[in-house]
Amino acid sequence: MLKYLSILVLIFLLISCTGGRKTEKKDKAVTLEQHFQLAFNAAERGNLVEAVSEYKKVLKMETKHTRAHLNLGIVYARQGKWKQEISEYKRAIEIDPNFSEAYFNLGVAYNESGNLNEAMVQYQKALQINPNYIEAHNNLGVIYFKKEKLDEALSEYQKAIEIKPDYAKGHYNIGSIFWQKKNLEEAIASFQRALEILPTYAEAHYALAVAYYEKQEFKLAIEHVDQAGKLGTLVDPKFLERLKPYR
Repeated sequence: MLKYLSILVLIFLLISCTGGRKTEKKDKAVTLEQHFQLAFNAAERGNLVEAVSEYKKVLKMETKHTRAHLNLGIVYARQGKWKQEISEYKRAIEIDPNFSEAYFNLGVAYNESGNLNEAMVQYQKALQINPNYIEAHNNLGVIYFKKEKLDEALSEYQKAIEIKPDYAKGHYNIGSIFWQKKNLEEAIASFQRALEILPTYAEAHYALAVAYYEKQEFKLAIEHVDQAGKLGTLVDPKFLERLKPYR
């Protein structure tokens, strides 16, 4: 009888120990998620110091948390800490070589530092993983535009709006290509399409104002330049001076 009682006690102890370990793992997972959410909320509020602190707590608990590395890099970018930003994106990629967002953000970092060639490489890597990455197509197009490779830029912008037809920035950028190519009608059509999607697109209003001025449609030029100014665009005083006689 004592023998069976001892076995039952041993089984009970084993069950208790196993259950205890599961509870510890669950509590740790919840705590990690809480720190992540605290970090995210702090970044949303603009409290970047707190956001960094909370993301570091997440990474202390789980060093291979790719999203925490990515988000920490984004916070560092907002703080102007370029080297730390780059380091976090690279760490995320080391952990997950198929993390397209990390390649994209790495491209943004290189682009903003003036390293256009390296930025292109990273955008292209992001697109190899996710061919439908709209922002990567757009940003790659912007680099081609800066390099004066207009046909390549146009191709990337068109891919972006094929994926997302209501991508206002894509239509605006296509308009910019047509403007550079001296195709005024196509440029106007693209800028108008951008405004149909996003009526508060200040840059598109300004671009239309310049385009209509070139067409000598001065009332429309004035209408759009005034709208651009109301939306916060800094308008060239010389351009306003040229429009004065038509008001």
